[in-house]
Amino acid sequence: TEAEKIVGYPTSFMSLRCLLSDELSNIAMQVRKLVGTKHPLLDTARGFVYDSRNNLQMRGLVVLLISKAAGPSTAELSFQHNMVSGIYSSQRSLAEITELIHTAFLVHRGIVNIGELKSCDGPLKDMQFGNKMAVLSGDFLLANACTSLAQLQNTKVVELISSAIGDLVQGIYYENSKLSEENCLTDDISISTWKEQVFLSHSALLAKSCQAAMELAKHSAEIQDTAFQYGKHMSMSHKLHSDLQPFVKESSSDTTVFNLNSAPAVFHQEFLGREAWIKQIRELQEAIKAGKGVTSAIDLCRCHGNRALAALERFPPSEARAALANIVYAVTMFP
Repeated sequence: TEAEKIVGYPTSFMSLRCLLSDELSNIAMQVRKLVGTKHPLLDTARGFVYDSRNNLQMRGLVVLLISKAAGPSTAELSFQHNMVSGIYSSQRSLAEITELIHTAFLVHRGIVNIGELKSCDGPLKDMQFGNKMAVLSGDFLLANACTSLAQLQNTKVVELISSAIGDLVQGIYYENSKLSEENCLTDDISISTWKEQVFLSHSALLAKSCQAAMELAKHSAEIQDTAFQYGKHMSMSHKLHSDLQPFVKESSSDTTVFNLNSAPAVFHQEFLGREAWIKQIRELQEAIKAGKGVTSAIDLCRCHGNRALAALERFPPSEARAALANIVYAVTMFP
């Protein structure tokens, strides 16, 4: 909330122009048919409206903050009259594009595997209809993002964001291919592989958007790389923080859901060895809590956080830089 004040308007409604368009209103009318079903698209849609913490809109906010933190470049001083609250209009458009792309992939992630449905999940026709709407809605948002991207008329920015979309597709494809394998519970994944996968599916979009924001202001290659490093390492810390929650929350119960490919589980597998890991799968959560996986994941989270903070040191002190640092502090604090 404090960071939103710095950039001039609440980014939690950044996608509002697209969400209120006639085309998406027609889609929303169709989505209403899913009310009463268990299709995940409905929960995704509710999250855009009712999410009180506004964490769905974090990526666009970071793009705006780093744009303000960097300020205008010497090459763009003559165009400062185009800035509002220290941010170029093209950078605000980029922040919206980043959010639209992220939202599109959130919607696409809600597609359910029809072959794995049970009778308690609801009528098959509802789930099939929900899948069609998820594909259509996600594609519509992605198409809007690509149209806005072309309107920026900057080939390097188009190249950066297009490659980020490719990274997202590759990362999600990798995740889904592993989930479909029968032996996914005993999948042998190293922490280096985990980092590569997480960069593709969680970090590439923000890292490349931060870099693109610097390109729009005509900043040097060095500043662009600094922004990329902040986006990359902050989002890696964010993912590690999320992975750690089932293991560090004091109120977590024995039934807390967690992912076997989360960072603490991957570290635990490396420390324990392959054979012992397979034996411990049924009692895995408590074993990870007692082992070195959690502390190592916390260390890695803080390592990425420190690297993001180090990148920030290249920008002059400002409210925006302080807000970007606070985001890092928020995802690197553990009880």
